[in-house]
Amino acid sequence: MFQIIFNELSAAEMSALPKTLQLDLLAEFQILPTDLDKLDESKFGVIEREGKKLHRYRAKDYRIYFERSTEGVTVHRVLHKNTFKDFLFRSKLPMAEDDQLGKHREFWKLIEEGERTRKT
Repeated sequence: MFQIIFNELSAAEMSALPKTLQLDLLAEFQILPTDLDKLDESKFGVIEREGKKLHRYRAKDYRIYFERSTEGVTVHRVLHKNTFKDFLFRSKLPMAEDDQLGKHREFWKLIEEGERTRKT
């Protein structure tokens, strides 16, 4: 059975949002196993580092960072778009957003922080 699993940190980020926004984001984040093989680049991005591949999904003003898992997908973070937009603006990096994120330790620290939490 295909599942979307939120780790403790991403579940807390979702629960901090208003209920109607949570429902809107979840309604937009409709993903099937076959979708992972042919991602729509207008909604999805791929971030890679040292063999680890994360996907970014744009839903309203939020970004959902997740990876493929044996159960389906594991959501690591749910962040407002300005979180990284501000970071990238301050860094003044001259490449695509996903490439920029993949090269910065600060981004991977956010992801690893979520991985260290237990799954909910």
